This record gives sequence, structure tokens and C-alpha cells, in this order.
Amino acid sequence: MRIQDIIRRPLITEKSTELRDVNNIVAFEVDRRANKIEVKRAVEAQFKVKVSEVRMTSVHGKVRRQGRHVGRQPDWKKAYVRLAPGEKAIEFFEGV
Repeated sequence: MRIQDIIRRPLITEKSTELRDVNNIVAFEVDRRANKIEVKRAVEAQFKVKVSEVRMTSVHGKVRRQGRHVGRQPDWKKAYVRLAPGEKAIEFFEGV
């Protein structure tokens, strides 16, 4: 699996913003097949930072209805990446 394919997108929510500001933890949506070691290498390579810890969780897709038709969103994986002490936080909206 290529490094560019592991990290899908950053998760920008109230919880992830607070974790980034207080604990220097960044949240990402990652590929479902990726493991902690691959996520750590991908973050270090793409953002040029040192990672001290990675925690991962699988998120089950929600069931969605529209009238009598039922559909289901796919399952996905979330990674919480703690940056090493002294590392600068990753900013996703630098150019805005």
C-alpha cells in the first residue's frame, strides 16, 4: 500500500480541534486495511513531524433511509496521532 493512500482526510470536528490544541493529537480518516505502523510512517513522511503514539478505532457505517429505501454507509477507520513533544501542530488551513 502506498503512503499517499493510507491517509484519506483529516477529521476536523470540535473534539479533534480540542485534542489538537490541548494534547497535540491530530485525527485522520485512514484506509481500513492500514495498521498503526503504516499510519505513523505516512504521517511522518507527509507532514515532516515526529509521531510518538497512534491510536486507532473502527467506525461502523450508519444506516440511512429515504422513504422506504434503506441504504448503508461504509465502515471506516479513524486514527488519533499524538505528535512528539516539541513538534509544531499540523495546520490544515494554512493557505486560507
